[in-house]
Amino acid sequence: MFIIVKALVETRAVRLGEYIVENKATVRLAAKKFGISKSTVHMDVAERLKKLSPSLYSEVREILDVNKAQRHIRGGNATKEKYESLKNGI
Repeated sequence: MFIIVKALVETRAVRLGEYIVENKATVRLAAKKFGISKSTVHMDVAERLKKLSPSLYSEVREILDVNKAQRHIRGGNATKEKYESLKNGI
């Protein structure tokens, strides 16, 4: 039983990594797509993937670093849109 669960978790980690690379997805988007928590995504791609597939891990790390650097911009834009829609009565 433990071996099956471990294989499923490892498969999920690789699939998450591939999804993030193919779609340049954020952790939040990946979590939503796979129906798991953001913490689980982080655990899978930061720790498990590093051991399972170092090359895929490097690609994922680059994308997540870019996403992290742009996070404040996306948040600012979302806030701006929110208040513009409230101002316009939408």
